[in-house]
Amino acid sequence: MANWRDVEYPVMERFLTVQGEGAYTGAAAWFIRLGGCDVGCAWCDVKESWDVNSHPAVEAGCLVDEVVASKAPICIITGGEPTIHNLSALTEGLQAARIRTHIETSGTHPLTGNWDWVTFSPKRFKAPLDSIYEQADELKVVVVNRHDLTWGETHAARFRSDICLYFQPEWGRFEQVLQYTVAFVQENPKWRISLQTHKYLGLP
Repeated sequence: MANWRDVEYPVMERFLTVQGEGAYTGAAAWFIRLGGCDVGCAWCDVKESWDVNSHPAVEAGCLVDEVVASKAPICIITGGEPTIHNLSALTEGLQAARIRTHIETSGTHPLTGNWDWVTFSPKRFKAPLDSIYEQADELKVVVVNRHDLTWGETHAARFRSDICLYFQPEWGRFEQVLQYTVAFVQENPKWRISLQTHKYLGLP
């Protein structure tokens, strides 16, 4: 069996930042964006991540060493859609180094690896697997129009009672959707609003 350090992943970018979304907003984190996505959201702001073959392969050992050097307590794996890759080697290395492993996924592929926090962000463009509803710690629904609020409720109904629920106004339509998103949360207080605070701070 290959050493976890030798397993390679297509990496679009990685950097030290502050988590801007969801339950860990404001926490220092190392961010790894993997290449490859088969969901294809029309409003995606990182469409350059979609082509898995356009990003250099980086060994898991190198990625973990960078996280350790950054002194960030959390490593967030995203994409693209990160679950198209087998992430067992990467999470093995991160957890051996006592780094918290977080992932954001649309839930369209089986979840591999060991995770301390799973953010499920469903997309209309491809249905999620049923298994994600037992694995996720928070549900984050991007709000592009009013229909996303009731659509988000259909997902929330499938979760256990202690799931963290977030509506996140889509950045490009923030002014158009904020008012009715706030009104919905006020009427349905089990939900919270997630803002992309890293963008307000000028962080990647």
